[in-house]
Amino acid sequence: MVADEKTLRDLLAQGSIEGGTEHERLAALERELDQCWDLLRQRRALKEAGEDPSGARVRPSSTVEGYRS
Repeated sequence: MVADEKTLRDLLAQGSIEGGTEHERLAALERELDQCWDLLRQRRALKEAGEDPSGARVRPSSTVEGYRS
């Protein structure tokens, strides 16, 4: 997924991506990656707290996308 995102971003920077479909594909991929990173952070936090990391759950993209860095 990360490699796909990089490829799409490179194509976007080069102006090689045209049409809404490719932009939608990049946006969807970014949302999925954000969910994966969020899940990883949840698992790490649970493990550090001495809890079972398998208790982490994928959160909706609307939740994950609402976080601020």
